[in-house]
Amino acid sequence: MQRNLWIAICALIIISISTGLTYGRKINDDKQNNRQEPVQLFNGKNLDGWYTFLQNRGRNNDPKEVFTVKDGMIRISGEEWGSLTSNEEFENYRLVTEFKWGGKTYEPRLTNARDCGLLLHSRGEDGGSGGIWMHSIECQIIEGGTGDIIVVGDGTKNFSVTSAVATKQQGNSFVFKPSGHLETIYSGRINWFNRDPEWKDTLGFRGRNDVEKPVGEWNTLECLADGDRLSFHLNGILVNEATRVQPQKGRIQIQSEGAEIYIRKIDLISLP
Repeated sequence: MQRNLWIAICALIIISISTGLTYGRKINDDKQNNRQEPVQLFNGKNLDGWYTFLQNRGRNNDPKEVFTVKDGMIRISGEEWGSLTSNEEFENYRLVTEFKWGGKTYEPRLTNARDCGLLLHSRGEDGGSGGIWMHSIECQIIEGGTGDIIVVGDGTKNFSVTSAVATKQQGNSFVFKPSGHLETIYSGRINWFNRDPEWKDTLGFRGRNDVEKPVGEWNTLECLADGDRLSFHLNGILVNEATRVQPQKGRIQIQSEGAEIYIRKIDLISLP
């Protein structure tokens, strides 16, 4: 009888431990699966949450309507140089942007590759860089080069990135290579991993291995800002990555740089 009692007690202990372990694992799984709901930085109706800044015009002075909203899309004409800038600063997030090129281009880039960009971690004064943009870390959007990292900095360590790069450069630019050696830059760029070495700054350029879709088709660009890391995914493919990024928070700017571009989504998901 006593032996049977001990067997029963041991069985209860084992069941309790097993149940506890299962419950603990379920809690951890739930925490890992706790996804933050996206914040729509573009509401599909107007430019609430943003202000415009144009070279030689300043804030919210846009007589040529470079930045407009129609049919649920932001249209950036590119006719004047400047940016659409978020009112708030952000850090530790995943930014999902859907964009496509329009057909119009303007001087001085009338016959050059269509050009734009997302300027992340933007700090300082409007127009601090060349009288046009805030100092920042750019996710380049340009025909053949979308996903390049550009340091739009002040030449100091306040704006910098470190990336694994290939030994061979493309012109004066390093090229992202996950197995490469580390390089830190305070200006200039890190090209995305498969940028065509024969790239030319010409309208309609397409590289042999471009991930970006042809003009007029929608692209999805994801920028992950996780602490001191930045990674860029274009249409689901990791195209560039950096660490030791400085700064690690700031406003978001969307450039106007001589080419018409449409944006239908700007969603920001905060990281835990």
